[in-house]
Amino acid sequence: RYFYVQKILQKTFGEWKEWWTACRERKLSLKADSYYRHFLLNLIFKAWRAYVCQQQGKSNKYYFAESHAKKQQLVRTWQHWLVYVDVQRRKHGMQSVALAFRERSCLRTSWTVWKRQHYQNHTRHKMKILALQYWAQSLQFRAWLQWRALYLYSQNVKQKEIRAVTHHQHWELKRCMKAWLSYLNLHRAKEIQNELAQEHHQSRIVRQCFSDWQVSWECRRRMHAHQEDMEKRAARIALWRAFAHWKHYVVLCGEETRRCELAEKHYRCYLLVLHKFWNHWKSRL
Repeated sequence: RYFYVQKILQKTFGEWKEWWTACRERKLSLKADSYYRHFLLNLIFKAWRAYVCQQQGKSNKYYFAESHAKKQQLVRTWQHWLVYVDVQRRKHGMQSVALAFRERSCLRTSWTVWKRQHYQNHTRHKMKILALQYWAQSLQFRAWLQWRALYLYSQNVKQKEIRAVTHHQHWELKRCMKAWLSYLNLHRAKEIQNELAQEHHQSRIVRQCFSDWQVSWECRRRMHAHQEDMEKRAARIALWRAFAHWKHYVVLCGEETRRCELAEKHYRCYLLVLHKFWNHWKSRL
């Protein structure tokens, strides 16, 4: 921008210099014409004075001729002065018009550049915000998919454990019934021993079933606790990510505000420097 302003100043000064040279040449030509006329008048006056010296008797005619020459010289001098004043007035008018046009063009160019940069920064800021929102949504969707896969896996494991426990219980009951029937058929004579053995066997089966049920219930309780812990962790992670995104957005807004303030301060400094340079150039001119 400074190079562009310098080029505009050089171009304006070159055109003004050409116009000033043309005006100066015109002024010199006017001076040459005046000098030529004065030279002719001087020759005429010298010839006339020689004639008067030769014709001393005609003093009245000499007086009237000299008066007429002075009047003509004053009239011509007045006409030349009027032409000079008109030329100076036109020159000052053209100079003021050129300076006003240069000032308007410089200010318009600077405003256009600043406005385009501000629009580009605003568009870039909007694109960053949209990218961050899309990134946050994609992270939430991935976390939800992972949680869903883990939940389905835990439900599948739980169903498999329940089926295994039920099958084990049925198998144990069936085996016990077979053993008890075979024992009853073979040892009917030993009813007392059978009853004691059956009671002992039933108590053992009950203890084993109770221990199996207790183990399965403990596993189920651990799975529920683990699932609740995972849900709490997912909620904390989502809350932390939302807070991080909001914090990043606040930082971006602060940076954008500082950039706008710096741009406005730079534009004001540029205007002050330009005004100072313009005053200095006018004083030099």
